[in-house]
Amino acid sequence: MALVSFLIPCLVITDIAYSCQNTDDFVGASSPGDIVIGGLFAVHNEMMHPEEHPIKPVIQNCASFEIQVFLQTLAMIHAIEMINNSTLLSGVTLGYEIYDTCAEVTKAMASALRFLSKFNSSKDIVEFKCNYSDYIPRIKAVIGASYSEVSMAVSRLLALQLIPQVSPASSAEILSDKIRFPSFLRTIPSDFYQTRAMAHLICESGWNWIGVIATDDDNGRFALESFGVQAMANNVCIAFKEMLPAYLSDNTFNAKVDQAIEKIVKETRVNVIVVFMRQFHVLKLFNKAVEKNVNKIWIASDNWSAAVKISTIPNIKQLGTVVGFGFKSGNISTFHDFLRTVHEKPIENNKFLHEYIMLLSVCAHLEYYDFQVCISNQFQENLTQNVENKHQVWRDNFLIANIEPGFIHSTILAVHAIAHAIKGQCKDRNCKDPLAFTPWELLEELKKVTVLDDDKEMKFDSKGDLNTNYDVYIWKEIDGHMEITTMAEYSTEKGYFIFEDEEKEKEFLDLKKIQSTCSQHCRPGQMKKVTESPHTCCYECVYCPENHYSNQTDMDYCYQCKNKTYWAPVNSTMCYRKTIHFLSWTDWFAIFLLLLSALGIVLILAVSAIFTKNLNTPVVKASGGLTVCYIILFSHFLIFLSTTFFIGEPTEFKCKTRQALFGISFALCISCILIKSLKILLAFSFDPKLQNFLKCVYKPLPIVITCTGIQVIICTCWLIFRTPFVKQNFSIPRAIILECNEGSIVAFGIMLGYIAALAFICFIFAFKGRKLPENYNEAKFITFGMLIYFIAWIVFIPVYATTFGKYLPAVEIIVVLISNYGILCCTFLPKCYIIIYKQETNTKSAFLKMIYTYSSKSAGSVAVSQISLDSKSSSSRATIAGSCKSAKTTANGNCHFQVPGQRLIKGEVLPKSTTRTLSRKRLSSI
Repeated sequence: MALVSFLIPCLVITDIAYSCQNTDDFVGASSPGDIVIGGLFAVHNEMMHPEEHPIKPVIQNCASFEIQVFLQTLAMIHAIEMINNSTLLSGVTLGYEIYDTCAEVTKAMASALRFLSKFNSSKDIVEFKCNYSDYIPRIKAVIGASYSEVSMAVSRLLALQLIPQVSPASSAEILSDKIRFPSFLRTIPSDFYQTRAMAHLICESGWNWIGVIATDDDNGRFALESFGVQAMANNVCIAFKEMLPAYLSDNTFNAKVDQAIEKIVKETRVNVIVVFMRQFHVLKLFNKAVEKNVNKIWIASDNWSAAVKISTIPNIKQLGTVVGFGFKSGNISTFHDFLRTVHEKPIENNKFLHEYIMLLSVCAHLEYYDFQVCISNQFQENLTQNVENKHQVWRDNFLIANIEPGFIHSTILAVHAIAHAIKGQCKDRNCKDPLAFTPWELLEELKKVTVLDDDKEMKFDSKGDLNTNYDVYIWKEIDGHMEITTMAEYSTEKGYFIFEDEEKEKEFLDLKKIQSTCSQHCRPGQMKKVTESPHTCCYECVYCPENHYSNQTDMDYCYQCKNKTYWAPVNSTMCYRKTIHFLSWTDWFAIFLLLLSALGIVLILAVSAIFTKNLNTPVVKASGGLTVCYIILFSHFLIFLSTTFFIGEPTEFKCKTRQALFGISFALCISCILIKSLKILLAFSFDPKLQNFLKCVYKPLPIVITCTGIQVIICTCWLIFRTPFVKQNFSIPRAIILECNEGSIVAFGIMLGYIAALAFICFIFAFKGRKLPENYNEAKFITFGMLIYFIAWIVFIPVYATTFGKYLPAVEIIVVLISNYGILCCTFLPKCYIIIYKQETNTKSAFLKMIYTYSSKSAGSVAVSQISLDSKSSSSRATIAGSCKSAKTTANGNCHFQVPGQRLIKGEVLPKSTTRTLSRKRLSSI
């Protein structure tokens, strides 16, 4: 590079001024024809700016010769020559006028003004008219320009006369607007598809944190805006945006480049940079990046994705990987042949070719990259006029090596599209006459024209775009040289990448090895949690909460398990079906309870057998007889049986049956025991008033039917109006408890309350008869049994209310078993004990003796109690009229007590014979 800088000033031979002396000097390349097509190409990328003051309106010379754009001018010339040598237009020849825009809108507008000048006007006069329908300008159509910013300006001017403009390179999305740019068409897709393809590439490679560098002009701003929309749609965040001045002559250009490089280096997590810039901008940026040892993945826009002069920068491989998008190329082999012979063509009417040959002579001694730099850095006024040795300095393969196939192909397509439109206009007209048709008529034909591209028919769409596909390039080092190879094809219509073979696809997939994310990827089972950063790509990974899951990476939120039958732990990738829990038959506790119930049933059978065997004994008879005992034992059996309905998977039948069966059975049991309590109290009560009451109340069969019937009515109403049902309890996070919902807690309470009321009445009556004879003390045990019942059910209420889960039915089973065992054992086991172990007391004589003894004590105690009561009830102290001595009153057994103010009360001492009679009555009553 130092050598180049040293040689350039020494290679000045004579000055040649390409200053615009007249309008013909302004034309870069031209050829006459029946129909002339204009061309606008940025053959130089910089226009010189005068330093003198004041600045005068003079069109200045240009610098920095662009080989790639020069090749596009040659492609246009080649395509026109091919058409002229074919039979497409039947003798009508095409001419051309090609102008250098120098990448400047000002110079491009000057060229456009000449296009608008009236045909065959010697002074290039542009007429002002209100109606240009019959106006014939010097050209019929324009091919160009190279840059979108230039095309926007030129298109607005050409739209005045509706001169068709077909661009092979301007891709700005705004140019698809046919209201603002009615005469603009292009043989390439708009940036909408390019930016979408870039966003898809970035998204599929797993990148979401990138940087963007663009030129600060219309093309760069529109591309950046379009890419921003596509990036957002694909969840890609732009970490930074750097805008470089559109012109190299800008004093701040180098400072802006340094600033961009510093930003790239600073953002260590950004490993992917998207670049929307012209080639000379990229050259400056990359040279600086090589100095700073920047290593990234660079996403190239169509402007420079296939630029050989950039790929040949020394140490370019240090920059990392370049992946670019270029316009789809076709078969351009004929253009290669054209380039091999182009130096033999006359150069008088092609200043671009003339300048290139002069550049060859100046830079001929340099190697490839320095040779290219030399050509780009020369100024027009520093070139030699001597081109006689052009065959000696010509480099056959240099131009071919610098071809960017997409631009060449699209330029040739533009020429062919215009030629086919001209053919359509020339069917019924003599097109050798330049006045045969106007540009706006050609524009209408051009919109309908069909162009063959590798045997594929293509048409302009409603937006004037020819939506070809993109070639996806990857720069690879092969044999020590950076080669631009095609990795894939991107379909603009279908929106996906197409790979030629598995090796190409592997190259594409290998890009994923590079990480360019603001945050680490969230694994399945995690979700993104947005941080304080304004970018959605910067987040924290947090675990999915319970009952939520995520099954992909980088999910924005966790899915909730679909319904209550599924669950998920924290940090879960899927939902699991909840396990169904209930008190199953195989549960050890259920087996234990069933064994207790079975033991109770065995006990009932044993008692039944004992009572049946000893049917005629006083103990059995005193128990109410076999019928009552069987009814009580049967109700106990049903209560034990009802516990089985609390075990196993709940069903509608079980839920409805278990409480009703238990409630009715228990009511039947208590009502029978109530009858026994009444009977005992009636048999041994010496209070005449109580006896009279008990005789009125004691109706065994109606009492049993009534007491049990009320419970039947309660349960029936319960089952009809608020019937129990199977319920799924979700209170346990990872399980579903199948349980019976009682339907109505009130009805359940009424049922239990009714049993408690019967038990309480039974308890009162039994308590009153607790002082019966020792061998006949059933009331005492009934009292104790009722106490067990009360204690069990009082404890049950808080336990049942605070217990949940599959063992909730077990709580009720336990209470049922305790109360049932308590009443069963207290009612029958003492009698069984007497029958088995105290058979001597289970005889008629023993019973008579026991009752006689009890009756004697009870009768004496009643007489004394009555006297005591009467004496205590007198309002004044009684005066004893006489005393009754034992010896004197034995004969009649009477004593007389006189209480003042009262009638004589007679106390009787029962004789022995009377006591025996009472004993027989008690026994018969029992």
